[in-house]
Amino acid sequence: MSTHNERRRLMAPDIAARKGGEPIVALTSYHAHTASIADAHCDFLLVGDSLGMVMHGYETTVPVPLDLMIMHAKAVVRGSKKALVVVDMPFGTYEESPPVAFRNAARVMKETDCGAVKLEGGRRMADTIRYLVDRGIPVMGHIGLTPQSIHVLGGFKTQGRSIDQWHAIEEDARLVSEAGAFAIVLEAMTAPLAERITGAIAIPTIGIGASPGCDGQILVMEDMLGLSPRVPKFVKEFGAIGKAIDRAIGLYAAEVRSRTFPAQEHTYAVKGGDSAASPANVVAMATDTNDAALAASRATKKPRTPRT
Repeated sequence: MSTHNERRRLMAPDIAARKGGEPIVALTSYHAHTASIADAHCDFLLVGDSLGMVMHGYETTVPVPLDLMIMHAKAVVRGSKKALVVVDMPFGTYEESPPVAFRNAARVMKETDCGAVKLEGGRRMADTIRYLVDRGIPVMGHIGLTPQSIHVLGGFKTQGRSIDQWHAIEEDARLVSEAGAFAIVLEAMTAPLAERITGAIAIPTIGIGASPGCDGQILVMEDMLGLSPRVPKFVKEFGAIGKAIDRAIGLYAAEVRSRTFPAQEHTYAVKGGDSAASPANVVAMATDTNDAALAASRATKKPRTPRT
């Protein structure tokens, strides 16, 4: 008789079922430690391709390779237990065709054990989303400001500033929803537009610089912790971790230079309880022992036969 392990994690249908209910909480996460902390508070964790900018110093998300996403996603899955883990598909891994997208998305899910992937794009990605969902891969959509397309958009620009733009963005949301995505990220768009989309589609909207009326919210963890040097207008810093790190490293450097660290409580004593064994005595004892051992070795060493 087969048995099934009790499911611990949230899954894509659980997030989809939260439409119009309790707000969905999400953050990005790139490694096991932060994942283990955020897991207690978040409904899903996004391994965003923003890790290229936040952790690896890229100016945009465009250069991020698939192998890098997989490496970080593995760590987040290992570090979390409850939250759904969603992994961004990086630029160039899904746009070519639905079969290429499936091949790469299947690799992500098989190698990381994540619960879903995220694709950027509206109507142009609808067929790909449908293709993936039909083959067992849960997909989260992403419209509005799509960072992988900033070279076309002309930079990180807020979307929907003009009402003339609204129809196209609303159509993107509708088509992504109808294609089978379980949720959709709305990034950097005007609040009235985000609210219209949220009320019009059947799947949860996840806002990032959108509207408090979205079904959930997500931020880049380093931004909301105060660890990033610059953040967008829509970010609220809930912590001051960057300043705390700077202060701690400054104190460490000062104590190393003044030789107040490491102190006695940070060092190891000699075994046997000999409190008189000072570091200087220990060094002298070790030197004497080494000299004696070397002399004994020379005394017992056989003379070498000269070569002819």
